[in-house]
Amino acid sequence: MKQVAILGERQAGLVEVPDLEPKEDWALVKIHAAPMCNEYHSFDSGNRSSGLGHEAAGEVVEVAQPGKVEVGDRVVVQPQYPCGKCRLCVSGEYIHCEDGYNFKEFTGRGNGGSTMAQFILKPSWILSKIPDDVSYEHASLACCALGPSFNAFEKMDVNSFDTVLITGIGPVGFGAITNARYRGARVIAVESIPWRVEHAKKMGVVAVIDPTAEEAVQQIRDLTPDGRGVDCALDCSGNPLAHRLCIDATRRRGQVAFVGQSGSRETALNISRDMIGKGISLHGAWHYNLSQFPRLVNVIQNSNLLDLLISHVFPMSEIQAAFEASSSHESAKIILKPWE
Repeated sequence: MKQVAILGERQAGLVEVPDLEPKEDWALVKIHAAPMCNEYHSFDSGNRSSGLGHEAAGEVVEVAQPGKVEVGDRVVVQPQYPCGKCRLCVSGEYIHCEDGYNFKEFTGRGNGGSTMAQFILKPSWILSKIPDDVSYEHASLACCALGPSFNAFEKMDVNSFDTVLITGIGPVGFGAITNARYRGARVIAVESIPWRVEHAKKMGVVAVIDPTAEEAVQQIRDLTPDGRGVDCALDCSGNPLAHRLCIDATRRRGQVAFVGQSGSRETALNISRDMIGKGISLHGAWHYNLSQFPRLVNVIQNSNLLDLLISHVFPMSEIQAAFEASSSHESAKIILKPWE
């Protein structure tokens, strides 16, 4: 089978790898749509890799034994390889599992665990079935495009009475706009890249604030009904400066959530001023509880912003062009078609 590989600095292509066979309660999925996420960082740096991608939608083509899916089922391939047995997995919070599979040790092979490929092996219990009226391309948005912000907005109970601030309008940020608008919230975005600014406006945000502006916090406050700040804020960038902007621009007793990974960078937080005096609630949000999948599917089925959330669709054979588009920061979600 074919899968994507980074061959050098800003060089990508396809490589042939051994075919896959499922075992125990795992299933073999033929991938029909594979969204790109932050893999462009490795593309830019030339970090050679042939195991790329963690989100997809596809079709079950083989099972090792009867389980929760059957051959022919259309499924969303949820990320990671959680154990399926611990308290977190059983409760649907699989993304926080501490006892996940060692893929190579369990399967005895080095390939087959990435989504930028024609096939993938996955535990059957973590494959979520796609309704008949949802395309593979739209279903694939149930992972990183919509998942993190959906989880955050569920935690903050965002609704049509709220003004929501979203910082970092990349693919995840565009998904956050989609989720917030579906809930009826007013959305203020923070972004400086011109293409993203214009695309966010097309998606119906109230305004887009330049994060480098000296009076950014005041500009945001001026856009809220009482001038005291937004009800909820969500950072999708992982930038500590954006974290502070969210905290400072949120009203007293408001809520802030973080979905952008910040790596080793530290965010300044004053417990007395920010948490006690201001009374805000801070949330860390990754992916949603599996029990919430049907609610997320409602967004996919009914939002009028899905076609704006997907900016490019590339045959996987054109992976070089796809990476160049992703690296340009002039894209929303990019979808790869592994069989084209």
